[in-house]
Amino acid sequence: MNTHPFHSVADWQHPHDFFKHNDAGERSTRIVLILTLVTMVAEILAGTVYGSMALLADGWHMGTHAAAFLITLFAYRYALKHKDNPSFAFGTGKVGVLGGFASAVALGLVALIMVIESGMRLISPHEIAFDEAILVAIIGLSVNLLSAFLLKDHHHHHHGHHHDHADDHGHAHEHEHEHEHEHQHLHAHTDADSHAHSHHHDAQGHEHHVHEHEHHGHHHDHNLRAAYLHVLADALTSVLAIGALLAGKFLGLTWLDPLIGILGAVIIGRWAIGLVRDTAPVLLDATGSKSQRDRIKALVASVPDHGISDLHIWRISADHKACILGVVSHTPKDASYFVNRIKSELGFHHVTVEVHRCDCEARGSH
Repeated sequence: MNTHPFHSVADWQHPHDFFKHNDAGERSTRIVLILTLVTMVAEILAGTVYGSMALLADGWHMGTHAAAFLITLFAYRYALKHKDNPSFAFGTGKVGVLGGFASAVALGLVALIMVIESGMRLISPHEIAFDEAILVAIIGLSVNLLSAFLLKDHHHHHHGHHHDHADDHGHAHEHEHEHEHEHQHLHAHTDADSHAHSHHHDAQGHEHHVHEHEHHGHHHDHNLRAAYLHVLADALTSVLAIGALLAGKFLGLTWLDPLIGILGAVIIGRWAIGLVRDTAPVLLDATGSKSQRDRIKALVASVPDHGISDLHIWRISADHKACILGVVSHTPKDASYFVNRIKSELGFHHVTVEVHRCDCEARGSH
């Protein structure tokens, strides 16, 4: 019969909310969505009436970007609504990343449509009303520049520098600026022999639990970054459209209009690929960069008679890294030692450490 009093587990529990809501970014996205929808309608109508492929392409691109902005807004609302939902093991920190990935796919489709439509215009040229088309293109560019200005500050303030991707850059920078109270799980296991397995507890019979303050880096809002890239894509297409229309009007180079459309598609496609490369590894729980793994290995190796039996690194949001580490030793240090060092030295936010005692000599005697 257990005579120990039952203790409340509240002091040992901790939240798993790794979502940071960007209010200013969401407000700016709403304004940009309205501007985009108005300009989209104007450019599609003008491109159809005046026969400009570059202008028509710009209008349709704005339509797909408007859909992308809706994805951005939906991601913000969904993540905020469900941030405390226990069904999400690590909160809704990845919803914004998912929104960014979806927008990247939409951006890639835009590039594909541009190539197809421009190719058709190269094969079968259409007459272009240059004066009217140039006027509307300038209006579209003005709206794009205004939209970029609205999103730019929020994008850069919340994005910062992000070097720790799934691919190896050979280094990892953590710029730390704000405090957040963090908890972590500490699990320690001791292999008494080949048949026994027990938990390592402290003097009070409780599993070790450490509370500490740690610094966090800039907020990497892939959701807002995707919206910003869509605006830049629109602005680029508008600039190229104006250049093509001017060349056609004054130099008679009407073939330049669809050719410029293809060039714009290539650039936009590269942006889409870059955004996919940034977001896909986070969504797929890809392991951290080689430099991150090497730094953890070096940390454990710096402690005599300690080796790594298991290591998992992944991101639980665009900004937060998690780690599961298994350590083996004849005289193991407490799990909290490794948790504290990994969090403070390497900038991890959720760390679970398993410590195993190695009784190799005892096993060899059987």
